Amino acid sequence: MSPRYERGLASRFLAAQLLVVAASLAAAVVVASVAGPPIFHEHLIMAGHAENSPELLHVEQAYRDTNLITLGVALGTALVCALVVSAWCSRRLRAPLERLTEAAQGMARGRYDTRVPAMGAGAEVDALASSFNTMAARLERTEDTRRRMLSDLAHEMRTPLSVLAVYLEALQDGVTRWDEATGELMSDQLGRLTRLVEDINDVSRAEEGRIDLNRDEEKAGELIRSAVEAHREAYAAKGVSLVLDAQDHTAGTVEVDRQRMGQVLGNLLTNALRHTPPGGTVSVRATAHGPHRLALVVADTGDGIPGEHLPQVFERFYRGDTARDRDHGGSGIGLTISKALVEAHGGTLTATSPGPGQGAIFTVELPRHSSRPARTSA
Repeated sequence: MSPRYERGLASRFLAAQLLVVAASLAAAVVVASVAGPPIFHEHLIMAGHAENSPELLHVEQAYRDTNLITLGVALGTALVCALVVSAWCSRRLRAPLERLTEAAQGMARGRYDTRVPAMGAGAEVDALASSFNTMAARLERTEDTRRRMLSDLAHEMRTPLSVLAVYLEALQDGVTRWDEATGELMSDQLGRLTRLVEDINDVSRAEEGRIDLNRDEEKAGELIRSAVEAHREAYAAKGVSLVLDAQDHTAGTVEVDRQRMGQVLGNLLTNALRHTPPGGTVSVRATAHGPHRLALVVADTGDGIPGEHLPQVFERFYRGDTARDRDHGGSGIGLTISKALVEAHGGTLTATSPGPGQGAIFTVELPRHSSRPARTSA
C-alpha cells in the first residue's frame, strides 16, 4: 500500500475524530460562556449576594477561570484520544488492506492461486477476504479451463489441418491427382473443422446462459420417439438395436424447448451408438420422478465408463475415458453441450456405469414446469 494511501486513511480517521471533538467543544463553550454565567449569577443573587458586590464579582471570575481551565484540559485530552484512536484504527486496517492489495497485484500478474488468509480485523474485512478468495478460485478455474480448452482445441484442429495440408502439398507436387475420393476426404476434414467451431460456440453460449430457449408443453413420449426415429437408420447400418420403451404412460408432459431437447437426445444417442459394438442394444425411455419431475434415460450395452472417470465425462475434450475416446470420432464436446442445455432448462444430466465393457446410462432429469424465464441470447 502506498504511503499516500496510508496518509489518506489515517487523515480521514483523524478528521472524523476532530469533527467530533470540535462539535463537543463548541457545545461546551456555548454552555460555559452563554448559558452558564447567567444561571450561576442568578443563583448567587438568590443566595443573598448583593448585585455588583466584590464577593459576587470574585466568585463569578473564579467560575469563568475554572471553565477555561476545564475546557483547555478537555480539549487537550480529546485531541490526544483522537490521535491515538485514529492511529490504532488505521494500523489495524492497514495490514489486511496491504494483504488484499498484494493479492490483487499478484492476480494481475497472473498468479491466480493467490489467496488471502483470515485476518481477524472484523466481520466486514473477513467477508471481503472471503469474497476475494471466492473470486480468485473462480478465476483460477476459468483460467485452467481456458488453457485446457486452447490446448485441446489445437489438438483437435491439428489432425484435419494436417490432412488438408498433406493432400494440398501432394496435389501441388503432382504426387496425387484430384479425384472423387480426394475431394470427399478433404470435404470431410473441412466438415469436421466446421462442426468443431459450431460445437464450441454452442457450448460456450450455453455455459454463459446466452442460449435462446423457446419453451412449450411437450409430451415426453413424443420427444424420445422423434429422437429414436431420427437415428434408426444409423443404428441399423451399424447393426445395433435401438429400443424405444414407451410402456410408462405416467411420464406425461414437460415444459422444454423441443429443438434443444432434441439436440440433447440426439447427442446422447450418437454417443451411445459410437460406443456400442454391432449386436449391442441401446434403449430409450421416459419415466416420472414424482409429480414435479421426469427423466429421459438412454442406456447402452457398450464400452462402459471406468468409475474414476465418471465425474469428468461431461468436460469438454476430456481424454481419459472411453466415452470421450477420439478413436470413435466426434468433436469431443457433444456431452458438454448436452449438459449445458439441460442445466439451462433447470435440469440435470448424469452418467452411471457398472464399469468398462458393461455399458452406460445417461439420465436427463427435468422439472415439468419452468421456474424461471428463458434466457435470451445476446
